[in-house]
Amino acid sequence: MNDPEIPMIPDRVSVWLETLNWQPTATQNQQFQSLYQAILTGNQSLNLTRITEPEAFWEKHLWDSLAGIAPLLTGEWDFQASTIEVIDIGTGAGFPGLPVAIGFPKSSVMLLDSVRKKMVFLESLIADLEIKNSGVCVGRAEQVNQQLKFKNKYHLALVRAVAAAPVCAKYALPFCQKGGRAVLYRGRWTVEEEKELNSVLKGLGGEIESVRSFTTPLTQGARNCIYLKKL
Repeated sequence: MNDPEIPMIPDRVSVWLETLNWQPTATQNQQFQSLYQAILTGNQSLNLTRITEPEAFWEKHLWDSLAGIAPLLTGEWDFQASTIEVIDIGTGAGFPGLPVAIGFPKSSVMLLDSVRKKMVFLESLIADLEIKNSGVCVGRAEQVNQQLKFKNKYHLALVRAVAAAPVCAKYALPFCQKGGRAVLYRGRWTVEEEKELNSVLKGLGGEIESVRSFTTPLTQGARNCIYLKKL
């Protein structure tokens, strides 16, 4: 049940359709609202996010998270699997992983972070919101990605606002199975950054498949998603 003291996030149906050629169902919109409410409540005791206004939360957490997996939403990526295995590295407050889990119910999303108290909160949140296709793991990416049960497992590894791109690639690609993708969520993106990233990719068994540049729909903020493919 929604807290009447917490404002409603906008549904923005037309913007979802125009920008991602996708729109949430009524149930998914309700889950997004419940997620918003839970994050604001958790913010009172944990430093989860500075983005708390409903419009900003919609754009910078919900829309931005799903914009990164647009090729999955539109069917461009066909992994030939009944369940898409996803890991969100350095999830923090659960982004982009939780919006992806809600928006793409055919996925199984593992949230990974080294901050135990945040992961305890997210584990409780997942149970309360009945997000049945998500779980949590506490640990450092560079250690977890060498464990047999996680290595070479995932179709998608998501990394948002964690570190420099070469570091993100080192975190993400070991998690990916052959043919899987790592998605690096970035703000601005430069030729120099791309050169630095390319310098480490061969040793990681990956390549830059594509770079998607776009702006956020409400504030026109610069965004780039770098898609790495595991060879």
